[in-house]
Amino acid sequence: MNILLLGSTGRVGSALLEKMLLDGHEVVTLARSPEKITFDHPHLHVVPGDVLDTEALEKAMTRLSVEAVVSALNTDKNNVLSRYTPALVQLMNHHHVKRYIAIGTAGILNSRQNPDIYRFQSNESKRKSTTAAEDHLAAYQFLQKSDLDWTLVCPTYLPDGEEIGEYRVEADVLPVDGKKISVQDTAAFTYKQLTEDKFIRKRVGIAY
Repeated sequence: MNILLLGSTGRVGSALLEKMLLDGHEVVTLARSPEKITFDHPHLHVVPGDVLDTEALEKAMTRLSVEAVVSALNTDKNNVLSRYTPALVQLMNHHHVKRYIAIGTAGILNSRQNPDIYRFQSNESKRKSTTAAEDHLAAYQFLQKSDLDWTLVCPTYLPDGEEIGEYRVEADVLPVDGKKISVQDTAAFTYKQLTEDKFIRKRVGIAY
């Protein structure tokens, strides 16, 4: 499969990149800091640039005949997720790419106690700042209006750790008493979504 991977230099992104290359996929990645990519692989195509630069994003999209886009981008104080998502959706529509899988946050899952609000708006969330969740939420709401086959993988606390392969997932909410999920297991579940359709147009909570 030809995949455009965004956020490949982050913790989840680098784990995803390794899995994709080991399985023989052709991977294009758009990177602000290409020197941080330590993989040297014939199936890896690195395009220098920023996701907020529409021309760079289109260059990455058209480097190969992309069949799916996977994003492990982190949010920042500049609302990068909500700012790049509209341009990405437009480009995916233009180039007839339907499948989009992204790492979200447990904050934008529904509250179990009050399904009418998001976790980050409830006492289920321990974070004092809602800035990151609000950026994720704006991107999610834009995806809802699109006709893409999207999936948002929404982990809670993300420590490093070995890939265990045993975890719980649930659509739209965090599994009961979910406290953490490793970077490696998050990447493994996200990677599986390239060949599964159970959670299309769904947010997925993941935790041990």
